Amino acid sequence: MIEILAPILVGLGYVLLNSLIPERHRQRFNAVMVGGAGAAYLSGGALGPWELAFCAVLTYVAFRGLDSWTFIGIGWLLHTGWDVVHHLKGQPILPFAHDSSFGCAICDPVIAIWCFTGGRSVWAWRRVGAPPPGVPG
Repeated sequence: MIEILAPILVGLGYVLLNSLIPERHRQRFNAVMVGGAGAAYLSGGALGPWELAFCAVLTYVAFRGLDSWTFIGIGWLLHTGWDVVHHLKGQPILPFAHDSSFGCAICDPVIAIWCFTGGRSVWAWRRVGAPPPGVPG
């Protein structure tokens, strides 16, 4: 049970922490993160030249993500698929943690769902109905 709950909590934690990043920077930061995720398996080389091809695809998707939350979400879902392949092959993202790719495959869709909703701050609900800053309540 913890093998499933922990990655979900990590994904939610990622969303909560990213919600603290100012909106004008949040999308670019997440595009860079998904681009980095594309290179996460390069050092293991379990899939040979396909690792480079995947990295190139995710680099393109991350570039498109600079202007589109949808592409960032697609990138996280592509990485989910790559996690599943590595888990089934027995080549985890963290060599010392056997189920790390399995956990990543659960965590990434949580992040993708948030991206598909536009990467909005989850803290914004606290501001709904509140007077603008500097205006007496």
